[in-house]
Amino acid sequence: MKRFLLILIALIGATTIVTAQDKSVQFSYSTERVNDSLVYLHAKAVIAKGTAVFTTKKQNAEDAFVTTIQLDSVKYTRPADTIMEKGTLEVVTDATAGATYHQYKDSVVFTIPVHLAATDSAVVKGNVAWLGKDATSYPSEGDNFSVEIMPSTTKATVGTTTGDVKDKGLSGIFLLCFGAGLLAVITPCVFPLVPVTVSFFLKRSKNRGEGIRNALTYSLSIILIYTIPTLILTKIFGDTILYTISTSAISNLLFFSIFIVFAISFFGAFEISLPNSWANKADQQAGKGGLIGIFFMALTLVIVSFSCTGPIVGTLLGQTSKQGIGIAPLIGMLGFSLGLALPFSIFALFPSMLNSLPKSGGWLNSVKITFGFIELALGMKFLSNVDLIYGWHLLDREVFLAIWIVLAILLGLYLIGKLKFSHDSEVKYVSIPRLFFAIATFTFAVYLIPGLWGAPLKAMGGLLPPASTQDFNLDELQYKIGSGGGHTNATTSTSTTNTAKPPVKLVDKLHVPYGLVAYFDLKEGMEAAKALNKPVMLDFTGHSCANCRKMENTVWKNPEVLKRMKEDFVLISLYVDEPTDLPATEQYTKDGRKIVTVGDRNLDYEITKFGFNAQPLYMFLDLDEKPLSDVKYSYDGDVQKFIDHLDTVKKKFYNK
Repeated sequence: MKRFLLILIALIGATTIVTAQDKSVQFSYSTERVNDSLVYLHAKAVIAKGTAVFTTKKQNAEDAFVTTIQLDSVKYTRPADTIMEKGTLEVVTDATAGATYHQYKDSVVFTIPVHLAATDSAVVKGNVAWLGKDATSYPSEGDNFSVEIMPSTTKATVGTTTGDVKDKGLSGIFLLCFGAGLLAVITPCVFPLVPVTVSFFLKRSKNRGEGIRNALTYSLSIILIYTIPTLILTKIFGDTILYTISTSAISNLLFFSIFIVFAISFFGAFEISLPNSWANKADQQAGKGGLIGIFFMALTLVIVSFSCTGPIVGTLLGQTSKQGIGIAPLIGMLGFSLGLALPFSIFALFPSMLNSLPKSGGWLNSVKITFGFIELALGMKFLSNVDLIYGWHLLDREVFLAIWIVLAILLGLYLIGKLKFSHDSEVKYVSIPRLFFAIATFTFAVYLIPGLWGAPLKAMGGLLPPASTQDFNLDELQYKIGSGGGHTNATTSTSTTNTAKPPVKLVDKLHVPYGLVAYFDLKEGMEAAKALNKPVMLDFTGHSCANCRKMENTVWKNPEVLKRMKEDFVLISLYVDEPTDLPATEQYTKDGRKIVTVGDRNLDYEITKFGFNAQPLYMFLDLDEKPLSDVKYSYDGDVQKFIDHLDTVKKKFYNK
């Protein structure tokens, strides 16, 4: 029987070649959203009279009489998925062939489960290889399909955003913001404060009970600072105040100063302590002598972490500004602040245990010195933000890297005992932990060195200044000579300058990477899009936006993404923290807030048009400035998802 089936399958293959253009079966495709994570892709087959199409279900392992359906990407499928069928199934026994067929006549609908979040869009591609029976022949044909699946709600967001509070229950808001708070702990704005917390509690906690009390007070202080004053501040000054604080040059200078002061303190120049008057007042309060100091530490954390947490908090509080103070924003702020405070509280339990260890060994001082180097390195990041905002070019990428390389080498030398400070204990030998940390720091320095000549350094993309600030960049050279991404960038560049006015405004200050042509003014960009008859890609970005740089380094740089951006879209990059003053005739006042800079106007446009104030944000417009997609596409490192989204909005633009 097996021999007979093999011969029969061979005959079927021969018949397939002959009937490659067979149109006795016509397919149409549609989608149905089942829940927040599942979509049904329906493939309906209309079958001509006299023809039958076999089922997709194998009756046994050797069954060759089946139709097969496959998706191009396995990321939309699960191992347990099965194709569902709707139609009149016939079971026919062929005595001559000694086989039993399971087939459909007239029509059948094959349903394929596709796993896609409600907030996501995708173009799902695949193939239906149908096999049928017509009298004594076995016609077959492959039908390729490409189906667009759009988000299920117009309020959808993509990437690391806080979402829309109206579309989630209170528990969902709490959990989402709690998770965001936990993630905020590992950001470069928050993590360096861990040693400050350790040092503080080492001095303040004499036993485990006091350590637990101080930790709880620290957590409660963070929660109160976030949930009460920030809401009041937002109600008084508007929903963008937190973002304005976190991205302003003055704030970044303040953050830089704080990091430098902490670093110098860790190096042993002085001890950070509260004013004596504060301590005296605290001592006068029965049993509450240390609470003021703990609150001060929590306040320091909140202030310094604004650079990373501001956009998240600002988005949540933006809903409060529009809807009034209600329970939903309060629950969200509670979740975020609790998530941010909890790791610090747990970690604060350990200093009371470490406090019992001998202090003469110098191990604690080594930890402080190590974190002093880290504070100094990360302080450069805040100064770099100011440098980018004002265009000083003091900390261009190569200078920034050189400073980090030197700091990493010095830290490595310190860890192996080759560099000493006046109050260090003698290092008689290098312990195993110190050795491994030294290996890590020296390795980090070596990893950074190629960046001096333009190596992408993708792992550090969000922390480094943009590659466009580097004078000598071998990596960028390929895009300038037209080989980047496997195609000639002159195609788009020349087309833009020949058929549309080239970008003029802010081109002396702002740049985009990889040979892309970008407009930095909305009106200019829209005029170019109309001249070229291309959709617009709005890129809401910022000088100090770490996730914007990561998106550019990991997603934009992909050859397929870059090709689409150059050839299929007009790119408009709107910097929300650009300090260039608007002409007096273009300045205006909105909701009591003066819009006087380019960044102010761009941020106001982002909030007014899309109800969003975090970056990056990628929105796509038609020539009438109407969104081609309701998806608010934020940071997401999935390259294929971005490609699919670009293809989706492009298709929608040309199908209008």
